[in-house]
Amino acid sequence: MILEQLIFTMLAFGLFVYIFLKMIQRNDTSYITIIVIQAIGITLNFIAVLGKKELAPFFIIIKYVFGIIIPIGVMIVEKKGIPFIQVLSVLKSSVYLRIGNNKKAKEQLINLVTKYPENYIGHKMLAEIYELEGGMRKAIDEYVQAIDINKKDYDSYYKVAELLNNLDKSDEASEMLFSLLNKKPDYYKATELLGDILLTKQMYKEAVNVYQDALRYNPVSFELNYNLGIAYTMLNDFQNAKICYERAADINSLSYNSKYSLAEIALIYKELEEAERYFMEALEDEDLSADSYYELSKISMIKGDKEKAIQFANIAIDINSEKIVPKIKKDTIFIPIIARISLPFNIEVAEEKQSKLTEKEVIAKEHLEDMFEITRNLSYDDIKLLKKEASGKKKKIIEQNEIDGQREIE
Repeated sequence: MILEQLIFTMLAFGLFVYIFLKMIQRNDTSYITIIVIQAIGITLNFIAVLGKKELAPFFIIIKYVFGIIIPIGVMIVEKKGIPFIQVLSVLKSSVYLRIGNNKKAKEQLINLVTKYPENYIGHKMLAEIYELEGGMRKAIDEYVQAIDINKKDYDSYYKVAELLNNLDKSDEASEMLFSLLNKKPDYYKATELLGDILLTKQMYKEAVNVYQDALRYNPVSFELNYNLGIAYTMLNDFQNAKICYERAADINSLSYNSKYSLAEIALIYKELEEAERYFMEALEDEDLSADSYYELSKISMIKGDKEKAIQFANIAIDINSEKIVPKIKKDTIFIPIIARISLPFNIEVAEEKQSKLTEKEVIAKEHLEDMFEITRNLSYDDIKLLKKEASGKKKKIIEQNEIDGQREIE
């Protein structure tokens, strides 16, 4: 025990002197914290020596951690060229954040990056605090500085793009996301955000390219396949859209939006049985049930089953009369049965519910419904011609992709 105490005293005292001289040399009072901690460890050892008793296990651990381990840790950090004040500031800021004192944490970090502008962690933490407080422009500035220090900080790249998009600077956000995907093409969140921006800006061909590139790294992603289906839908490339929606539905059997889209595409191509099957599945979704019953009613009219058409139309009205009644009154297909449909005299405005459909989903859904109305009077021969043209385009795209792939290999 005496030998152990002697070794500890010599080692701890040597470390104490080292830290003290560092403080004098750098004229930095931040080291006082470590000196106080060391003093506690050394004091515990002297208590054991003077009392000629062995300390309890807990105090022995404290003695070694305070007197030796922490000072050695400081030495290692500084040997790597990281001044102790930086580590201490980050630790203090983390503690302040944990107890909810963002103001103190921010003060620590501002002092840190002012004195040490190259401190990556300081800029990153400060950016996160600004973002949390809603100071998006300040957050962007700090994330950019973090990127300048660490070029592989892809998360900060994404954050800058996200914040720019939130500030309605979609062009700058797109540029940042293209740059990020060029550096890290498998960064999924960047693909998702860039795709949404491109769809919003009606840049559908560009969105298709982005989603296709991302599918090379994650071919079984529901979101990528589904979003690619939306992009193809807006390009009126319904053959490719169908393939994407089918993949999405296979990956996620509860994706009723995919099934509704497949039903509308089947209607466009006059494949009534397939459309009916998909609409029946889409009935499970509360947001789609009224529209699905309405479409099933139209299919029944096309097939000449008036009784079933009336039944489906009345169910659709019961679910959402405000939405369905104007559609039925407007569509001439219901003229033969309009007198037998239970149209309410006064349409009650139901309490508006938050739809689960996103803006891009609503736009794609309405586009498919409109395209069916446009193509409804086309003959089966015209539909076959449309399919043939779509298949020809698809074949050309596949051949071009194979040529491009061969060029990349060469």
